Amino acid sequence: MSADDALPEGLSGNEAIRAAEERAERTRARNRPQWDDLPIPDDTANLRLGPDLNEALLPLLPLVGVWRGEGEVVYPTIDGPFHFGQQISVAHDGRGFLSWEARAWLLDGPGGAVVRPSAREVGWWRPQPDGTIELLLAHQTGIVEIFYGTGRTQTSWELTTDAVVRTASAKEVTAATRLYGIVDGGDLAYVEERAMMGQEMQPHTSARLVRVAG
Repeated sequence: MSADDALPEGLSGNEAIRAAEERAERTRARNRPQWDDLPIPDDTANLRLGPDLNEALLPLLPLVGVWRGEGEVVYPTIDGPFHFGQQISVAHDGRGFLSWEARAWLLDGPGGAVVRPSAREVGWWRPQPDGTIELLLAHQTGIVEIFYGTGRTQTSWELTTDAVVRTASAKEVTAATRLYGIVDGGDLAYVEERAMMGQEMQPHTSARLVRVAG
């Protein structure tokens, strides 16, 4: 499966607009948990609430929100494919970067019961004046990655690792690519390819997430 294969075909224009309107009614008042007594602006995942979006983040505006859905993980070194649920929170505090937090949980099948907590990552999206995007990610498995990329369109972004650092106890990861896109009625879809454990670059995870806040 290629990166492009992971981003599904779009709905018709009318269907997409109708789906987006229906979803907005459910999500427009929701936000990530807030610290009302914080002496500085708290992160917001809702563009209607909190500090104004920094102009530098306009190329990434569609990403802001809280997203939840399901995906699949495959690789030659595992017994999968396995299915997982995931929530991603993308927020800002008025400055020129986005905070990113993703957490996943293994499922016993598509739409199935939760088996156990799984991958977690935190990081920062840092758009630059020349149109490039820096993405810094730290994983609970002991991996830290620095991605560089650009927007392919106004609603899709492709990034490739420039550096991968790991702790002594972490598994070998040498490179990764990620493609994110806003699809059908406003869902967030992505595919990640990885080179690790002696394997060449190939598909590893893909998911489709629905906006639940923002």
